[in-house]
Order: sequence, then C-alpha cells, then structure tokens
Amino acid sequence: MQIDDKLLTKLEKLSALKIADEKRKELEEQLSQIVNFVEKLDELKLDSIEAMTSTTNGGTPFRNDEVKKSEVIDMVSKYAPNSQDGFFIVPKIIE
Repeated sequence: MQIDDKLLTKLEKLSALKIADEKRKELEEQLSQIVNFVEKLDELKLDSIEAMTSTTNGGTPFRNDEVKKSEVIDMVSKYAPNSQDGFFIVPKIIE
C-alpha cells in the first residue's frame, strides 16, 4: 500500500498533528515502508502455531519470600518532623 498526499492529509487531520511541508515526502515514504512490512507479516500462515504468553518453559520461576531487616525506615523516620511506629504523622487536611 502506498501512502499518498491525500491519505497523509487525512492522517494528519485525524491525529491532530501538523506536518511540515518539507517533511511530508519523507514521512510518506516511511509510512509506506511500515505498511508494506505489516502486509508482509500478514502473509505468514500462523494458524497452526499456538500463541506464546511466556518465553520461559514452565512459567516464571518463583523465589522464596524471606523477611529481611532493613534500617531504611529508621533512617528516614529520623529526619521526619513527626513520625511514629515507622509512619509519618501529618496534619489532617480533610474535615
């Protein structure tokens, strides 16, 4: 499929974009190449191929959940104007 000036004007209107006159020819060629590539992909016979949802066989490997003590909360709370039990205390803003 060849993208011509008429189709590019329609796409320009639909996308609410303004394409500079000096860029129009280059953009027509680039869009034509993209559409031709997609048309080639449409020619592939993929009916017998099952859709992939993951590239790893057997799904994603899980890791064990391990609790790790972190000093980040204590360090951040030290610089907070007002905190309690690892939470920031802020003034109420909704009545």
